Amino acid sequence: MQALQRMQALKKDQLWSEASSILDEEFNRLMGAGAQAIVGLTETELMARVMQGEPTQAIHTKTLMLTTLLNEAGDLSTALNKMDESRAYYLRGLHLLLYVLAGSAIHDYPDFVPRVEHFAAALKGFKLPIETHAMLMQHYERSGEYAKAEDALFNMLDQKLESRILEFGILFYERILGQTDANLSAGGLPRAEAESSLSELRERRSLQ
Repeated sequence: MQALQRMQALKKDQLWSEASSILDEEFNRLMGAGAQAIVGLTETELMARVMQGEPTQAIHTKTLMLTTLLNEAGDLSTALNKMDESRAYYLRGLHLLLYVLAGSAIHDYPDFVPRVEHFAAALKGFKLPIETHAMLMQHYERSGEYAKAEDALFNMLDQKLESRILEFGILFYERILGQTDANLSAGGLPRAEAESSLSELRERRSLQ
């Protein structure tokens, strides 16, 4: 928290070099490597490093801390107009956060950790991988945000119309149609709209 507060103050004063130095110190303290080295790892390699020698609860906390540092790295790269770097940091941070949330309560994380919507807003305008949209879709379904889940599904279909994504979508609508009308409406996707979208996907499947 102290390091985050220092970085926030330095960013406010546009002291980018100093903020970058503190950020790298915190990456090294947490992960034994700097920000660029960490984002250069595959996700499998990164999680292996996070989990190495740690008990289960420590892994949860450490992953959330790393997510927060990746967000800070993304903010810093954005401020310096290094957009490819910022996308890489934000995307890795989002994936880590979604990984944690998939195995825990949706709101079971500290206030200092960026929310999913923060990363989604930071990545707006960037083309996201299909896998990212799939992870977002599953997250939004778990949290009852059905309209956002549907948006993620159609982003996937816009990128690649193929049978496995159609089946993924059909199963999604079949699941949520088991919800009450009140839950569907609260999630922004009334039953009639969900049924219409399900019919559309089934028709697309029949034409393949």
